[in-house]
Amino acid sequence: MDFVPEREGVVKDEKTGELYIPATRRPDGTWRKPRKVKDGYVPQEEVPVYENRGVQWMKSRPTLPPGLNPEDVEASKKSDSQPMSKSAKKNAKRKEKKKHQQESGAGGRGESVETVTAMLAASKIPDASQNEAPPSDKAAIEKKLRNLKKKLKQVDDLKAKIDSGELKNPEKEQLAKVAKRQELVDEIEDLELDLED
Repeated sequence: MDFVPEREGVVKDEKTGELYIPATRRPDGTWRKPRKVKDGYVPQEEVPVYENRGVQWMKSRPTLPPGLNPEDVEASKKSDSQPMSKSAKKNAKRKEKKKHQQESGAGGRGESVETVTAMLAASKIPDASQNEAPPSDKAAIEKKLRNLKKKLKQVDDLKAKIDSGELKNPEKEQLAKVAKRQELVDEIEDLELDLED
């Protein structure tokens, strides 16, 4: 039999002139029979999806308000500098607060910022604010706040056990956890500020 491809998926037999979909192999190895089709047959994959009038109207509707020139919108996008996003404002506020705390806190105790950072580097405690992205929505902030308060309670309990003598030889990890208490307190305060905003 000689075949002339009519369109994708449909072939025409030159001798009989009939159109049909040729036999195909299934994934399990068996063969499908060739199927005869009428002239003008459109394969299922090529049939356009039905759209009712409402969908057609929504697609034809302009995205801009009536009377607004699209060229003006493009020009204003190019000329405007990007304003600070909500998260960028929060990050700037956090940095400013930390800077203020470091200036006032280091001067009050007689330790410089360099010695505090050197102590942190020597203890090799990872900074939690660098490892985790700042939470974006209110629910995530509340969840993180609960978790941090839970950790703070654990640290306070551990510190109480060490102070009372119940835990005589604390391990390095336990001491590191107790040393990290102030970072937890600072992070809780930051999150409470974010929650108020």
